[in-house]
Amino acid sequence: MSVSEYTIKQFILSTWYAHSSQSLNNSVQPKVPSWELLLPLRRLIDAFEVKDSVLAHRLCRLIPAQCPFARTLRFRDRVLLTIPPLCKLNPLYEELMSLRFRALCYLADNCGEDISSYC
Repeated sequence: MSVSEYTIKQFILSTWYAHSSQSLNNSVQPKVPSWELLLPLRRLIDAFEVKDSVLAHRLCRLIPAQCPFARTLRFRDRVLLTIPPLCKLNPLYEELMSLRFRALCYLADNCGEDISSYC
C-alpha cells in the first residue's frame, strides 16, 4: 500500500467516523473558533468614535504606523537575518489600523492639524 492510498483510506475512515458520531450524538457542541472570541472587542474598537484631539494624538502615538517587529539584522555589510512583519497575525490588526486612520482623519479634517509627524 502506497502512502497516498493509506492517507486517502485514513481520511475517508476519519470523516466517516466523525460524521457517524455526530449523527448519533446531537448534543455535540461545535468548537468556537478563536477569532470569534474576540468579536465583541472587535466590534467595540470598530464602534469607537474619535471626538477629542487629545485622544486622537494619543491613539496616533500608541498605535504604530508600521510593524515594530520587522527587522533586518546586519553585521557590517552583510544581512544575517530578516524578520518579517508579524502584525498580520494579530487578530485585531485591521481594527487597530482603522482606529488609527480615523484618529488621523479627525486630526486632519476637523482640527486642521499637520499629521505628517505621525506618518
